[in-house]
Parts: sequence; structure tokens; C-alpha cells
Amino acid sequence: MEGKPIMRKLISGFLAATVLTAALAGCGGAKEQAQTPAGQTPAPKKDPVSLVVWSHLTEPEVAEVNKLAQEWATKTGNKVEVLPDNTGFQEFSAAALAGKGPDIMYGLPHDNLGTFQKAGMLEAVPAGVIDTAAYEKVSLDAVSYDGKLYAVPVSMEAVALFYNKALVKDAPKTWDEFMTNAKAKGFAYDIKNFYHSFGFIGGMGGYVFKNTGGGLDPKDVGLGNEGAKAALNLMAGFVNDGMMPLDISGDSAKATFVGGKAAFYISGPWDIQAAKDAKIDFGIAPMPTLPNGKPFTPFVGVQSAFVSANSKAKTEAWDLMKYLQEKTPMPLFKIGNRFPVQKAVKESAEVKANAALVGFGASAANGMPMPNIPAMSTVWDPAGKMIDLVLSKKADVNKATTDAVTAINDAVKAMK
Repeated sequence: MEGKPIMRKLISGFLAATVLTAALAGCGGAKEQAQTPAGQTPAPKKDPVSLVVWSHLTEPEVAEVNKLAQEWATKTGNKVEVLPDNTGFQEFSAAALAGKGPDIMYGLPHDNLGTFQKAGMLEAVPAGVIDTAAYEKVSLDAVSYDGKLYAVPVSMEAVALFYNKALVKDAPKTWDEFMTNAKAKGFAYDIKNFYHSFGFIGGMGGYVFKNTGGGLDPKDVGLGNEGAKAALNLMAGFVNDGMMPLDISGDSAKATFVGGKAAFYISGPWDIQAAKDAKIDFGIAPMPTLPNGKPFTPFVGVQSAFVSANSKAKTEAWDLMKYLQEKTPMPLFKIGNRFPVQKAVKESAEVKANAALVGFGASAANGMPMPNIPAMSTVWDPAGKMIDLVLSKKADVNKATTDAVTAINDAVKAMK
């Protein structure tokens, strides 16, 4: 008998709990109904987006970009495919127009952007993707047209001076010091290559196309001005004074330096490994101030990334781009010797500890972006011939520069 009251209490407690649970459930249901007004259905869950990235970086770098892209995909619930790519504008254009192109091109040299931009295939960079104040200005200039960003800079590079510490203890501080050691201990570089030699032309006052402040004017070619002529005469002295042979090439110049037969060599970060493999104790520094008191002003090449104007998922593509810009600088610095364009990364202890790449960064800081407009394609051949004519004494600087400028002007007119 004593057990019955206890049982009744248990039953009563159970019923009360059941009522309370039902009441709470009812409250929850009422709350959910309040969040979804009558006559409306909840917004459907967004389907995952699939993005395709083409990259012009090296395979080890592409693998790192892919790893980071997959991190983003996991975080966002989307899908990404990162593929190595070495095609040019025609292949990209055909794929894009057929709906089979990438959403993002990552690591394309910035001087190729002009052709893409003219064809309307670059999506302007929206606000919030990058903080422009956090980037080196030269890198932003490289990916801009008429004051608007059409790509984001990934890394930058420029040629600089390799010096063999077994032959010269320190980098030369003055032009006279450089010339004295160059004549006595050797100097080699791909002198007929306009890309490698432009630093002298730019530093002495020449230019390819006039920078108007709002863009580049392809009708104003500066390879025939007094500064360009002075630079050509300066370069001719390297050959005439016996520092390097007339027939020197990129391969023979590199072989001379890594063979320990030259104290100085002008090249880019792509030759770091060759110097290391040859066990050369080398340093990297900007060229010393030129005879006119101005710095050697090399072309700055910027690896860039853009979202295709044909992408069907631009919002997600820019979100991935933002993620990659935040995550790739240090891995690309370590794996590919890519000098960072973000100021904070550039000033980090890890970057500063790499003396060789810091030397390239210092050289790039004195440089100017390689022209990114389509007209630049008309420059390489005439400019190379101009240098060759002066060095070989087949034409004086007046005729060589006049012929080069005329050829470029004619080719630019023919593009229209």
C-alpha cells in the first residue's frame, strides 16, 4: 500500500514533464513560425559552387596554391580545381568564350594583361578584396589601367647584381668601384636582351612609353631621347673595353659567372639555384648608382592574378582570391623565391633573413613596371636590334634609336 502514493507521484511527475516538454516544443514551433512569415518558405540552401583556377606558376608552387585552395573549399563548402597552365591569350580566350575557361588565372606575368584587358576579359577588382595601402605601389601600378585595378599582384621580381664574394668581398657602392672591379675581375650578362639591359636605359632617363599619370601613351616612345642614347653608349663600353664579348648570350654569361670567371653578373632570382649548385659564395644587391647619379631602374615583373569576366561565380572567385592573397605569400617566397608584394610580409623577419631575395627586392624598389599595354609586344624585337646595332658598331646611337622608334611607332599604328 505504501507503494501506491509513490507510484502516483511518479506518474504525476511524468505527466507534468510531458506537458512541459510539449509546451516548450510549442514555444519553439511558434518561434520558428515567427521567423518565417506566413505565405513564405525558408530560403533554399545554396548549392556548392565549383571553381577552376589556371596557374602559370611552377608545378611545386601550383601544388601549394592547390593545397590552400582546398582549405578554402573545405571552409566554404565549395569545390576548387587548380591546374598548371602555360597557354596564352588565344587559348584562354577560346576556352572562356566556349564556357570552359577558368574562373581565376593565378600567377600570370603582368605584361600579358594588356591583351586580356583590351578584349574585355578582366573583371575589375571589387573593393574589399585587397587593402591597396598594404601593397608596394609598383606592384599595383603593374596591374592597373586608367587608375583601376584589373588584377591583384602576387609577387614581383627584377634583375639585380650577383657578385662573387671570392672575387669581391662586398657589393660595389659607387659606379667607379663597380667599373674598376668589372674590368679587373669580370662582368657578364645577357647584354643584348632588352629586358636585362633596360635598367641602364631607364636609369639614364629613357623610357618605353610615356607615363601620363593616368596610363601609358603608346604614341610617345622614349627610346630615342638623350638618356636612352647615353645608356647605349655606356653599354657599348662594356664590350669595347673588353669586359664581355660581343657574342655573349644568356647561357654563356651565366656559365661565366657560375664558373667563377666573373665577379659580377646581372640576372634575376631564377638563377639563384644555378649559383648555389655551382657552390659560388654569392651576394645579391642593386646595381650601384649610375654615372648620372640616378639608380639603375630595371623592369619590374609582377606575377598577377585575375578573375575572368566570363566566370559564372565571380563572388566566390573573388572570395577565393582574397583567401589566396592572405595565405600564399610566404609559401611562394619559400618554394619559388617569389618576392612578396605585401609590405608586412616584405618586412617580416623570415623574409629579411634571406639576403639574396632582399637584394632583388631592393633592386625592384628602384624599378618601374614593365609596360602592361598591348603595344609592348611591338617593342622587344626593335629594341633588341637597336642594342645589337650599337654594340656591333653597325650603326651609331642616333640611327639605331631612330630606326627602333620608327619601327615601334609603325607597328603600334598597325595594331589599330
